Amino acid sequence: MWRLAHFLLWNLSGAGFRVRRHFSNAGLLAIGALVVSAAFGVDTTQSLAYQIFTFMLALLALSLAAAAFLRQRLEMSRELPPLVTAGEPFEYRLRVRNAGRRALDGIAVREDLADPRPTLAQCRASMRWPTYRGWWKLIQDAQPARIDEVALPRLAAGDRAEVTARGVALHRGIVASAGLSALRCEPLGIARAATRVRAPSRTVVLPRRHALPPFALPGSRKYQPGGVSFAQSVGNSEEFVSLREYRPGDPLQRIHWRSFARTGVPIVREYQDEFFERHALALDTFAPPSAAFEEGISVAASFAFTIDTQESLLDLVFVGEEAHCFTAGRGQLQARHLLEILAGVRASPAGDFARLANAVVARRTQLTGAILVLLAWDDARRELVARLGRLGVPVLALLVSEEEPRERPAALRLLRPSRMQQDLAAL
Repeated sequence: MWRLAHFLLWNLSGAGFRVRRHFSNAGLLAIGALVVSAAFGVDTTQSLAYQIFTFMLALLALSLAAAAFLRQRLEMSRELPPLVTAGEPFEYRLRVRNAGRRALDGIAVREDLADPRPTLAQCRASMRWPTYRGWWKLIQDAQPARIDEVALPRLAAGDRAEVTARGVALHRGIVASAGLSALRCEPLGIARAATRVRAPSRTVVLPRRHALPPFALPGSRKYQPGGVSFAQSVGNSEEFVSLREYRPGDPLQRIHWRSFARTGVPIVREYQDEFFERHALALDTFAPPSAAFEEGISVAASFAFTIDTQESLLDLVFVGEEAHCFTAGRGQLQARHLLEILAGVRASPAGDFARLANAVVARRTQLTGAILVLLAWDDARRELVARLGRLGVPVLALLVSEEEPRERPAALRLLRPSRMQQDLAAL
């Protein structure tokens, strides 16, 4: 049943995309009239609607035949903005040159965005039953932005034009484009001929961000063995600074034997140890895709963008197919890199919250504080907050939910999606 439903939905939506691409608004009206007249003109003895059907069918066939003979030679290029923010409009420049011998008029250019139709595996993972409503929702989720068609001015042979293309970022994700299509209507203005130019490009739609009030992060500066280089290493590796002569009390493991053999004097390696802040920003992904989940992403993005990482480190911790940790600050990643990562985070409704808890607790010796963005309040999440408190790690827990929890410890703050900005201002 799933395979048959996916096959039908895939081809039905694909036909809809092709119709909207190759027909103008007048053409869509003609197709609608064709369908209606076909429904009412089945019995030719009771209605004259079949005559309208015949006329519309001939009109569409003539238009398609005329569009097949249209040819336009265009050179097109553009640069999509690398980063945009969900909910905000954006624009970019489109450059076109008429490489043909005839003047061109009435041409529209559109982006060839990636096919948004979901695969069979995606349908089974996201829908309980194969319905057109669920299929259309998956298509909408796969389209992070809408880019409008651009009408070109009249171009004489060899002329160039530069126009502004505009779009709106709908939600976080990746906007992939295979290139550009120049669409030109035939004389009847019904069908359109398409000339494609391959120019792959992509835009990352960053999550929405909220304005945060001035706040103090939990914890204080902490001794970090090995300095910044230890932030991304495992074990006891440290940041090498220089060589110096041996002093009583230096560990023998630090003796540089090559220098000792060359000079005859014990030489040791000197390493750098530093004190700085390091916070964990843990994102709870164990919930089905919902408005609360998207708001949780926005809250995490707001903190990642606002926290000053000039003199501190910020660890973004979340669980996808496996536990991930990305560090920003002091020569590591930048804040915008964390936002790009958050743009691609997906929910893990079937996962175990203990995986996230273990990933945060494993870094307890390096952390000066932790910010937890939670989507529910149960025993597992309550235990994580209490465990970090017992280990001496200050915690700021943020619960993104419309429901007030029964037990609300001092470290827990409620952020309601319907009043997100007001609740954040009260932090």
